[in-house]
Amino acid sequence: MPILPLFLVLFIGVPLIEIYLLIEVGGVIGALPTILAVLLTAILGVTLIRIQGFSTLQKAQASINQGIAPAKEIFEGIMLLFSALCLLIPGFFTDTIGFLLLIPPLRSWLASAFLNSRGLKGNISMKNAQGNSGDYIEGEYEDLTPEEQHERNQSRLKHQHIIEGSVDSSHNNH
Repeated sequence: MPILPLFLVLFIGVPLIEIYLLIEVGGVIGALPTILAVLLTAILGVTLIRIQGFSTLQKAQASINQGIAPAKEIFEGIMLLFSALCLLIPGFFTDTIGFLLLIPPLRSWLASAFLNSRGLKGNISMKNAQGNSGDYIEGEYEDLTPEEQHERNQSRLKHQHIIEGSVDSSHNNH
């Protein structure tokens, strides 16, 4: 999508929709209740984002602890930031978008759909202490629930082969 139409929609279309909705709602319930509703949605939204942000952070940490790249959790975190922005902008249209992104199953589905549609591969760049890039590890991920990941890990442990040996330190290559 070209960038100019996107900017026109964001900076002209969205504010026009917000103004229209504020006028319509204000005409029905009055100016003061409309202002209070906008303030209430911002306060409620920020509170919900704090709670869900911590939850998303805990899921990301659990994924890392299981050896899974937290791509989905990172994308959900980005959606939570966008949700916060939408809830802080005064208006009902952006509040609706913000509150929709606070619904965990919807956010999870959007993150999975986005990541799967892109066929994203994980590239992990290892950097040493001097900041130089090291080797790249390329791979594909599969979106699994923690239970599915646990089952897969248990299966791998059953089929694990152990090789025993020792280190021969008599040959120094220095």
